[in-house]
Amino acid sequence: AAKRAAAEIARAIGESGYAAVLVGQADRLQEAINTKFWCGEIGTYALALDGDKRACAVRTSNAGHVLYCGVADHEKATLVGRDLMSQALYSGWGVRTVATDASLYNPMSYHNGTIWPHDCSIVAAGLARYGMSSYAGRIFTGMFHAACHFSNFRLPELFCGFQRHAGEGPVTYPSACTPQAWSSGAVFLMLEATLGVDINAPAGVVSVRQPYLPEWLDRVTLNNLAIGDCRATLEFRRRKDGVEVGLTQVQGNLRLSRTDRM
Repeated sequence: AAKRAAAEIARAIGESGYAAVLVGQADRLQEAINTKFWCGEIGTYALALDGDKRACAVRTSNAGHVLYCGVADHEKATLVGRDLMSQALYSGWGVRTVATDASLYNPMSYHNGTIWPHDCSIVAAGLARYGMSSYAGRIFTGMFHAACHFSNFRLPELFCGFQRHAGEGPVTYPSACTPQAWSSGAVFLMLEATLGVDINAPAGVVSVRQPYLPEWLDRVTLNNLAIGDCRATLEFRRRKDGVEVGLTQVQGNLRLSRTDRM
């Protein structure tokens, strides 16, 4: 993803030759990841390769980062999405770092079973990238409900990965940092993921792909949205048949592009 983004910058400043080199490197890296890390045994991407370059067949939230970076093809992405939202990984509050059926799983372990809001936001954005907006909305909903149990609605660095049960809140992690900057940022990435917003400032295009609003969120308004030298207000309203999107108070040459299918 970094190489492809750098290639886009290179093209913009006239370095088309270097951009081609970066794209070639990204293509080879993408192929290597899919060849070496895809693990059919568990239906998702392996956590790592061991000293003998064998896949470590452990189901983790890391696979969601593969989707975020656009590495997977749609068939693999669909399998990864289903796995991430299975009960072994999705607790009802968020996605665990490690699945409950792993030998190293511990819902109170810092990296081996807890839930990290920033990690969940990356997973949600990855799911939305492949058209799984409703899955992203489930993660957003879990995080919203979790935040309601924390002081000042503030998401901590992480919390324990116990399964959600009616009438009980999430179990806190005693030494978690709060406030935590990337947990605060997670809210905005999850919102971006569910709304499906993508902005191409040079072209003056605000793209919205498969927007989704969870049942607890009827309306979202982004006021005074700065896009290059232009300004606009972007509005989303939940309807019975989907989500209504509007671009209003436009200052400058901007247009809205909406797609509801991949």
